Amino acid sequence: MQSLLNHPQLMDCRRLFLRDYEVWINIGVHDFEKKGEQRVKINVDLYVPLALSTPVDDKLEEVLDYDFIRREIMARVAQGHVHLQETLADDVLARMLAHPKVRAALVSTEKPDVYPDCDAVGCEVFGLKEA
Repeated sequence: MQSLLNHPQLMDCRRLFLRDYEVWINIGVHDFEKKGEQRVKINVDLYVPLALSTPVDDKLEEVLDYDFIRREIMARVAQGHVHLQETLADDVLARMLAHPKVRAALVSTEKPDVYPDCDAVGCEVFGLKEA
């Protein structure tokens, strides 16, 4: 994924990321999709101001813990069936932006097993908190 660190409101940020986090989720609008789980890969980029993410004492409390990203994704997955990848991505984005240290986030979802002639189908959404 491409970094947004050139964006004027993000130039004082650090980018944290989670790549190809694979979850199994009940997702889809078709009847056959509602009968079982599908593999979905989720990618997240978080933009955190350097002032809130530059450790002085090399301690976890000084930064955003990566476990937060995984924990919030799994909490959303645990809520049950979702029809659209767009809904899933929007929900994950909202959870990421709810963290007080996060200024902006980029979330993508992809279903790698939908079509045999391509790697995946998916969507991406970006959110930036008002300054």
